Amino acid sequence: MNDRILIKGAFENNLKHISMEIPKNKLVVITGRSGSGKSSLAMQVLQQECQRQYLESMGKVTDHLNKPKVESIVGLSPSISVGQHNNNRNPRSTVGTVTEIYTYIRVLFARLGERTCPHCQKRIKPELEGQVPSLLKESDDLGEELSETNSIQCPHCQTELPLLTMAHFSFNKTAGACTTCSGIGIKSKLQLDRVLHEDLTIAEGAVNIWDGIFIAYNIDVLQNAAKHYGFVFNADVPIREYNELQRTLLLEGIFSETIQSKFPDVKPPKSVGGGRFEGIIPFLMKKNRDNLQDEESGKRWTHFFAKEICSDCQGKRLKKESREVTVDGKNIVEVSEMPLSAISDWLYTLQNSLQENAIVVLQPILDDLSGRIDRLLQVGLGYLAMSRSAVTVSGGEAQRLRIASLLGSGLTGVLYILDEPTTGLHPRDTNTLIAAMKRLRDLGNTVVLIEHDPGVMEHADYLIDIGPGSGRHGGQVVATGTPQEVKRNEHSVTAPYLFMRDKKGWKQSVRVPLKHINVEQAELHNVKDVTVSLPLGTFTSVTGVSGSGKSTFLFDIVQPALENQLGKTKASLKHACSIHGVENINRVITVNQEAVGKVIRSNVATYTDLFTSIRNLYAKLPQSKQKKLTAKHFSFNTPGGRCEKCKGLGILAIDMHFLPDVQVTCPVCLGKRFKKEVLEISYRGLTISEVLDITIEESILFFTEEKELRNKLQVLEDVGLGYIKLGQPTSTLSGGEAQRIKLSKELSKPQKGHTLYLLDEPTTGLHPVDIEQLLRLLNRLVDQGNTVIVIEHNLDVIAGSDWLIDFGPEGGNKGGHVVAAGTPQDVSKVKTSYTGQALQSYTLS
Repeated sequence: MNDRILIKGAFENNLKHISMEIPKNKLVVITGRSGSGKSSLAMQVLQQECQRQYLESMGKVTDHLNKPKVESIVGLSPSISVGQHNNNRNPRSTVGTVTEIYTYIRVLFARLGERTCPHCQKRIKPELEGQVPSLLKESDDLGEELSETNSIQCPHCQTELPLLTMAHFSFNKTAGACTTCSGIGIKSKLQLDRVLHEDLTIAEGAVNIWDGIFIAYNIDVLQNAAKHYGFVFNADVPIREYNELQRTLLLEGIFSETIQSKFPDVKPPKSVGGGRFEGIIPFLMKKNRDNLQDEESGKRWTHFFAKEICSDCQGKRLKKESREVTVDGKNIVEVSEMPLSAISDWLYTLQNSLQENAIVVLQPILDDLSGRIDRLLQVGLGYLAMSRSAVTVSGGEAQRLRIASLLGSGLTGVLYILDEPTTGLHPRDTNTLIAAMKRLRDLGNTVVLIEHDPGVMEHADYLIDIGPGSGRHGGQVVATGTPQEVKRNEHSVTAPYLFMRDKKGWKQSVRVPLKHINVEQAELHNVKDVTVSLPLGTFTSVTGVSGSGKSTFLFDIVQPALENQLGKTKASLKHACSIHGVENINRVITVNQEAVGKVIRSNVATYTDLFTSIRNLYAKLPQSKQKKLTAKHFSFNTPGGRCEKCKGLGILAIDMHFLPDVQVTCPVCLGKRFKKEVLEISYRGLTISEVLDITIEESILFFTEEKELRNKLQVLEDVGLGYIKLGQPTSTLSGGEAQRIKLSKELSKPQKGHTLYLLDEPTTGLHPVDIEQLLRLLNRLVDQGNTVIVIEHNLDVIAGSDWLIDFGPEGGNKGGHVVAAGTPQDVSKVKTSYTGQALQSYTLS
């Protein structure tokens, strides 16, 4: 019993009362088609029951917790789950602060920093005599106090200078932060008092912009602005709770979904149509453009939207005095902007150059710092810089940052549950991550991975294949055992993809482009003077190791340049390049992995506009007309037909104090979200609430007589999302699912002219079977006279492309070059290309 977890009768979501054994202290991979039930098993059965039992062991009451739908689970361990969502939205957070590496670097600069005396202009060496190894016990607050009350003398001219502390190198403390931007790096305070409109005044300093987030210091300011449009809301609610409301009101001009759902007291003005209006700030700018006194003021407003870089620190966030302190010839800003792999090399050189007294003091710090960086290198993040904003880190990168911290914890007897940790990794780096997972296992832990990558499956100690299909066609245990045992199971859809890499062949026919878009001298971030041709009428993959410059090239250089020339935007470009051949395309469609809905009320049906048609359908029913129910009553976002206890959410949040909030089913509507009278209306036997609980695949059959609805649903099925329920919150979608929903929305629109589709790793979260389906769809787009360019790591996609553009050779400052360009077979012959090397081992020559 102690060597395995026993699950009996699990029937969560689409799981069909499955029972199984999971060996402990092993590397276990749960696989299967998208929507087969993998996440239900791992996250909603294993993880949720682990959490519940853990709380019970602490003497906590768990009656309010939703117990997983399972007859019994025994043999569980304390669990840690790591998903792919990046929840850090703090604009001050960086990779360095999140990993605490920057804290250790600050210690080094406080102890080893050399600076110039402002009086005699001579360099002052650090003094390490009498210092103790426990330097990290010095808190930031203490460090800031020391900076004001302690001093040293310049050994050359005896001028009193402040003692360097950690606080001098923190952009969150007054001792180190640039006074102009308060350590944010952008201009933070705006002269909004210049913009006036009759009775509407926004006073100077009342509204701050903090990396794009509006914060009102005076609730009256927001109230007055809202009144212009007729908004009325409860001013007693704490200001911090209105951050999202402020952003949507002031800038984005979104009303229906965000504001109505989260702030039920807000009343919509009659002028709002379709849930959108121009936004208060754009309105004020348009109304008062003639009143702006000079050209400089006009530029100020342009910079307002572009997040103007602080003129004093040039975005470096620290005071000049702090930026001038050096260790081994580099200041802390230069070190922060280096890739982690380069910092590792710098530390090695630094350690070899230190004198014996410095080594005695700083060895513990250097060892811990090197260990933290080494763990980040092990999970393939060596290309990241400490200064990289945490907000810009992808979900896969955020997950690997968390994994790196787990590698250093030393915990044993833990159940780790990881959701596709190889997302965003080049095949070159996958083996490194697998080795890290095995180290977690070898510490005495059970590591459970949700994965689709055959290369990862082949390294598993134990493989669990859920399926055989998706949605109602899945939810069964198809095969279990070692990868070799699963390979021999004739019922497994995964089996054909195991140990088959050496039997793949080249694409039979490659499309020959007749026209190109030529990009010349592209330069931004680590992309260095790149000149390359993008073939039109083809399926092209942009490849390269993580951090090699793929996304910068395609989405930060090519996309905005194309949109600028096509007249889609007139924004000034932040990169250098020239681009020719844009006249050969009619439009550009970008489909990335950014979340499609950031509020809990947004779901698949609302995002795709399907719910509007569904509500109208229910409102036209005879029984609805008899009860005088309109389409508004069939919305869970507005008062009228929704349950007012949960405000149409179907759930209530329970504050767990030191633990994350727990969501429980609403006791009034029992999770159905609507009032009783609305739930009495049915169409073909289903209520509006029950419709939200069926899958895309099921809804195609259900709405068979509704042509417009059926066509939109069919596109969702074609992109591999047939297993998703109409009411699934968009906030729970993976990056790959979010991208495919966006793609379906674009494909539902009428096609006009030659469209260039730019996609960011569209195979994320897809089983090899589903990848084949997606490839058929994308190739169909090309056959219809369009161009598809994808950023990809998946070898099935790469080998099946017409053309490859491979960036590298490494990530960070060692990348940014086009290593190879040509057909997949051409690239496979380029020895300096890691993608070429992967193709060599994947295909037959």
